[in-house]
Amino acid sequence: MIELIPAIDIIGGQCVRLTRGDYNAKKVYNEDPVRMACEFERLGFKRLHVVDLDGAKSKHIVNTQVLRGISSATNLIVDFGGGIKTDDDIETAFDAGASMVTIGSVAVTHPDLFAGWLKKYGADRIILGADVRDGFIAINGWKEESREQLLPFLKYYVEQGVCNVLCTDISRDGMLNGPSATLYAEVMAAFPHLHLIASGGVSSNEDILHLDRLGIPAVVFGKAYYEGKIDIDKLM
Repeated sequence: MIELIPAIDIIGGQCVRLTRGDYNAKKVYNEDPVRMACEFERLGFKRLHVVDLDGAKSKHIVNTQVLRGISSATNLIVDFGGGIKTDDDIETAFDAGASMVTIGSVAVTHPDLFAGWLKKYGADRIILGADVRDGFIAINGWKEESREQLLPFLKYYVEQGVCNVLCTDISRDGMLNGPSATLYAEVMAAFPHLHLIASGGVSSNEDILHLDRLGIPAVVFGKAYYEGKIDIDKLM
């Protein structure tokens, strides 16, 4: 069965969701992310994807205390992303309880630094964030475009030892119009041993089951859960 990973996105210490990465299209779903994380654990989830949206915008980690609170209150395996630009940011995330960190922008702007982190911390603790808009990687909270195309970008880092990738189709994020199944299937065809985490657009149980049938290893979802679009009891 596909690995199910709920997401908590944080702005101003609150659990929010954006639409297509637009900070002006923010909706607050819970004022207490720690309580939300405890609810996910109660439902039976083992892992949680946490995004520091303030950090992504500011280019450094901001919501450390929220991460620390989630890690202290639960036994969830937390992967944390947003604003990780330096060794100090990674150490801060790990010290606050993250088991893994998701890094995207640095992999585009400073590939040698990212490759060094893979060696220093291990590929099992570093997730490559590949946020895609119109076939190209977007960085810094999706506010900037790069010239990196998805498959060559992934190929380079798979050769560097990357084994975990979180791929988000920005055009579908928060839209509840279905995930980019064809895109994810294309990635898996090119890199069959990759632990690919599909993200963006999940709107129903059937979306998740479709990804499972395609052999996608894992899926992140947020808005679909918060708006009652998926029935967790039928998936767990």
